[in-house]
Amino acid sequence: MAVEYPPRLVALQAQLHRVRSQYAELCATLPWSAEPLEGWQAREGVHSHRGDVAASPGYTAEQKERTAAFERRLRRLAGLVMADSFWATVAREDVVEARMGLKRAHLVQGA
Repeated sequence: MAVEYPPRLVALQAQLHRVRSQYAELCATLPWSAEPLEGWQAREGVHSHRGDVAASPGYTAEQKERTAAFERRLRRLAGLVMADSFWATVAREDVVEARMGLKRAHLVQGA
């Protein structure tokens, strides 16, 4: 199924990809828990994919605000993509495939 997406929708989806990638990069630098929590040691006979886990100091106020700002931005962008008027022009049985195609459209259209 070949879908011609409006440029504004492709740009929104590309922006959503970028912001999601930036958010993932930020999360990779953060402690494993947003709140201070004790760590634990791996025990023999108990499967732990992480091994020993050091205590988490929790997020700082700045880290909490940065993650909250990213989450607000991600929700806003996802909402704009999902609620775009373009979707009313796509046959109901084709919507899922069209939405999946949009995730790659910026690569095809060079956005």
